[in-house]
Amino acid sequence: MTVTEIQEIAKAKVKVFIDDEFAFVLYKGELRTYGIREEKELSEETYHVILDEVLTKRAKLRCMYLLKSRDYTKHELAQKLRKEYYSEEIIERAVTYVASYGYVDDIRYAKAYIHYAGKTKSRKQIEFDLMKKGISKDVITSAFDELNELEELESEEELIQALLVKKHYKNEEATVEERRKIIGFLYRKGFSLDKIYKVVGERE
Repeated sequence: MTVTEIQEIAKAKVKVFIDDEFAFVLYKGELRTYGIREEKELSEETYHVILDEVLTKRAKLRCMYLLKSRDYTKHELAQKLRKEYYSEEIIERAVTYVASYGYVDDIRYAKAYIHYAGKTKSRKQIEFDLMKKGISKDVITSAFDELNELEELESEEELIQALLVKKHYKNEEATVEERRKIIGFLYRKGFSLDKIYKVVGERE
């Protein structure tokens, strides 16, 4: 393996290319530690030491640091590490490591999000939000099922009623146009029409 290019990306960091392909990011001091220079051979042993001992450990610590401030999904952690130029292999190692200790748990994340957002958002909207965060439909369904068993979720009818109160909407005083607008608003929020009409009333 030949180091074909060393490209500075920050004051203290560089990208290292081996055989004309991007390999990893190191601190400049580590170049000296491992004797890495352009057009110089890099042994297989040194290459694996960098991957297995330096970068994997760094990625694990980076995940743990991120999780100190708030919860992340596995997908979100992986995205963070990709932005910092870690390889897919190292990302998998790091995320699997923190998950194995319970530091990251997608179903726990989903339940917490549902518990919080379930006071203002429809199930459909919550599912969309969580899938954007990389949580699978099966995990989301399991999270909803567990919370429903614990009776910790409000019904969609209760959520719609709460939104109507917040919007100062009263069925008996609403004009046809106001009724049409509130139905459209609720539908865009992800509530099903049958639930909307159950609270707002059937079509006139």
